[in-house]
Amino acid sequence: MSLDTHLSALEQRHEALDKEIAKELAHPAADELKLAELKRRKLLLKDEIAKLRHDRSDALLH
Repeated sequence: MSLDTHLSALEQRHEALDKEIAKELAHPAADELKLAELKRRKLLLKDEIAKLRHDRSDALLH
């Protein structure tokens, strides 16, 4: 899998988690544990995306 394809897949998963978080927040009795886990997973994806983008930009400079 190319780096761009991998990044795209991660970005799609990040967006899906964002939508799932919004859906959970729309419930009057949102499950706080579920929300915390979704937010944690979203943050991990964000960090991985940022690292891959950084690695890609470093590769382009060399």
